[in-house]
Amino acid sequence: MSSFSNPHYMYLFEMKNGKQKLAYGQSPEDALDILRVRLSEEEMKEIIQDKYIKISQRKLQQYVHNLG
Repeated sequence: MSSFSNPHYMYLFEMKNGKQKLAYGQSPEDALDILRVRLSEEEMKEIIQDKYIKISQRKLQQYVHNLG
């Protein structure tokens, strides 16, 4: 099965410290689930889960300075 049948997107979630956390998934919820595997519980508490934007890979360079 091709990976193109299940598209994935990049999401930038706002954080309480003013930075943004980059995540990747089929939906914002999926992206957060993937982050839960990678991050500690304390790190996940810093993410504002309902404040995010969906971005394309081409625009990622515009946001690199604010990743946390």
